[in-house]
Amino acid sequence: MAVLLLRLAAPLQAWGSSSKFIVRSTEREPTKSGVIGMIAAALGIQRNDDPQKLVPLTTLRFGVRADKEGVLLKDFHMVHGYKIADVTERYYLSDAVFLVALESDDKSLLEGIASALQKPVYPLYLGRKSYPPTLPIVLGVKDEDMLTALKTEPYLYKNAHRKSVRISYEVTSGGAMVQDIPLSFSQLHRKHGWRMKREELLAVDSNPDHDAFSEL
Repeated sequence: MAVLLLRLAAPLQAWGSSSKFIVRSTEREPTKSGVIGMIAAALGIQRNDDPQKLVPLTTLRFGVRADKEGVLLKDFHMVHGYKIADVTERYYLSDAVFLVALESDDKSLLEGIASALQKPVYPLYLGRKSYPPTLPIVLGVKDEDMLTALKTEPYLYKNAHRKSVRISYEVTSGGAMVQDIPLSFSQLHRKHGWRMKREELLAVDSNPDHDAFSEL
């Protein structure tokens, strides 16, 4: 068992799962579909390629730890069409930091993904093309399971006043159903499957020696 750890942080992120044309929403954390889309871009997989190329990626077990939840913001955009203009609402997360864990029995697959993310074929972005990630993205591949990594990996953001952090991870039973497994990224036949996820709150030890200037 091995796990690939990623750091997803940027001034802005957006992870939509059920957006309409005039309302583009975002989830509170990266979606499996969004992260796999980013990995597919790094590997050079195109939208209209054979969907079977996504299978090794969709079978990865997926988890997220919200080290910094970020602030939910809303923006307005004018979309001009033929003789009409629509006002659209777009939601995104500002100043968020996430630890993403991808688990597999195939360590070489995870190492290949890590290498591709460091030298991507296509540009990487966090949910929308105007939101590039800050570096580093890849934190490494470790010989442990996803849940252990989410609970023990050092925090990516320090906050002396935080009492807990939220984790969200894929389960086979006893979770909430979400439709964010990408079966096809084709613009004509885009399709997503279902998975189950569970959320927990992890208690954070107090840090009396916190240095406020360490974040600068």
